[in-house]
Amino acid sequence: MITAFVDSSPVLVWRFDEPRLAISSAPYGGGIGDRGWVLNATVPSGYDRLDPDRHIAEIARELNLAGPGIGLLTAVDVRKVIAVTERGVTAYVTTGVRVPTWAAAPDATGERIGTINAVCRLPVRLGPAALVNAVATVTEAKSQALFEAGVDGTGTATDAVVLLCPTFGPAEQYGGPRSRIGAALARAVHEAVSSGLR
Repeated sequence: MITAFVDSSPVLVWRFDEPRLAISSAPYGGGIGDRGWVLNATVPSGYDRLDPDRHIAEIARELNLAGPGIGLLTAVDVRKVIAVTERGVTAYVTTGVRVPTWAAAPDATGERIGTINAVCRLPVRLGPAALVNAVATVTEAKSQALFEAGVDGTGTATDAVVLLCPTFGPAEQYGGPRSRIGAALARAVHEAVSSGLR
């Protein structure tokens, strides 16, 4: 991971020598597939562009990032990223909870929402079901950290997750919080979010 700047705003950039298998809810490059890079860019707190995917593509071009990748945006200064490693799993989290929300809250319009972005690198490949399960594990660990810190919500409406693992090797079949990889992932994300909140 390196920190770059585009239009004087900081951007965290991960470039991979070999593509990584990814699952992500990011506005650019989300879904499941092989990805060669990830970026997490700081935007102004009043950010109101309705085309974040196009904006991320512009940032990627500025940074000479080519091929399939993943892009995230946040009003948090990404230089405040918290990285936690647990048994080979590393979680890089930027934590913004200016306007937390409950997942099952009534619809709200016009809210300015903070963002928690989690980019997590796993040491082994996960099978398709385990990838989905691991996304739930990240979300549960994040929500636990928010609850323990007394935050009035389960997250924000724009939180995003990126999970990256090798494209080769035997596939782990489980990604839940009591599985080998899921347990390490949960603890790493929990500690990173907790530290970010402090």
